Amino acid sequence: MRGETILIVDDEKLIRWFLKQELSKVGFGIMEAENMKEGISLLRQHEPDIMILDQILPDGTGIEMLQRIRNDSASLPVIMLTAVDRSDIAVQAMKSGAFDYVTKPVNMEVMRITIEKALEATRLKRQVAHFLREQRKSYGFCGMFGSSEPMARVFEMLTKISRSNATTVLITGESGTGKELAAKAIHFLSERRENPLLTVNCSALTETIIESELFGHEKGAFTDAKHLKKGLFELADLGTIFLDEIGDLSPKIQVKLLRVLEQKSFQRVGGTSDINIDVRIIAATNHVLDACVAEGKFRPDLFYRLNVATICLPPLRERGNDIVSLAEYFMQEFNTKFHKHFDSMAEEVRGLFLHYHWPGNVREMRNVLERAILMNDDDMIRIEHIEFTQILQPSFVSPLSRLGPGSDCQSLDELERDALVRALEKTRYNQSQAARLLRISRDTLRYRMKKHDLMNQNSNRRFPS
Repeated sequence: MRGETILIVDDEKLIRWFLKQELSKVGFGIMEAENMKEGISLLRQHEPDIMILDQILPDGTGIEMLQRIRNDSASLPVIMLTAVDRSDIAVQAMKSGAFDYVTKPVNMEVMRITIEKALEATRLKRQVAHFLREQRKSYGFCGMFGSSEPMARVFEMLTKISRSNATTVLITGESGTGKELAAKAIHFLSERRENPLLTVNCSALTETIIESELFGHEKGAFTDAKHLKKGLFELADLGTIFLDEIGDLSPKIQVKLLRVLEQKSFQRVGGTSDINIDVRIIAATNHVLDACVAEGKFRPDLFYRLNVATICLPPLRERGNDIVSLAEYFMQEFNTKFHKHFDSMAEEVRGLFLHYHWPGNVREMRNVLERAILMNDDDMIRIEHIEFTQILQPSFVSPLSRLGPGSDCQSLDELERDALVRALEKTRYNQSQAARLLRISRDTLRYRMKKHDLMNQNSNRRFPS
């Protein structure tokens, strides 16, 4: 059973019976009313998910009923039934708050599609309202927290891009850095916020399934295609589609996606007609896409189309004091969730967190603290409470901790500069390769090169950047 309930208000018993029979087959619960008075009474007693309302009733019109219930049931999607296809009635119904209208005799395929669209619109409105409520309570920028310089730049770029007309955005960054949160921020801060935000993980589905999910299929397009199915691109029209892990798309889907980007249209699987759309595409990846292009795993023309407005999310290890601030925030979150009373972190824990490599980034930190607080009862998070999901490899530990007794102790800035110089010299000052060697983004590399006055040295060499 689907669980949604439909209220049918129509004075014709045969129409109510027909609709009830057909809609019950696909799992809808049905309530019936034969006039306006009875329909309003049922609305006040129950909370149906949708209403099918006849235009002509014994005690008034559907338009009059719409106007009477507007204040009390403003979010209820209403589908008007009318015996004639008249544009003036349709316009009046829409102005009065109807979602759409269907003419008699009722075509059930049209009715089912209209119902699905109405329910989807309601779900999305609730999603937007929930998101905005959560943002008012959230600690940070659209659920993303940080006051470090790298994050300040990210927040500035997110704001600019969300307000722009850019229809293609690329978000890069390691796993766990918050790429999906960034995509949600762009959507919900934009003028598209009232329209759908739909997400698909490109690495989680086979090529056949993802093609059908993205582009839909016609009835009979393949063995199991018993009904027409709209794809996510079609459902996301006027909104946003978030393609997570786009670097894992197969060559065939890359070609189809390129066509969507270039022509703003596509065809369903098994279809012959073009479907035009207006969708903002946000793609995310933890791969280095230019390296994937060089290896022949990703189409260069698709990469250039995607790489218009690009945001690179910094790994947690590069965010300085954000690390401790985030840990304290998660500590308070899990105190509330698990009814615990941790109020501080031991200095050893702070030091460990600052020097740990955080290969899983913010997601890993959240999991580490959730486990520590769930499994222990104390007022302080201590070193023995901390368990990392990966073994703490030497490369994950602060360089200072590897200095033996009697070593010439360098400052962190000196160690950082030495690491940059070694990586740049090893890669003949190829910045992209040096960034990969250091496991940081190219933007971060350039920022740190400027910080240590290494950009001028680079310009005097003949090596590629």
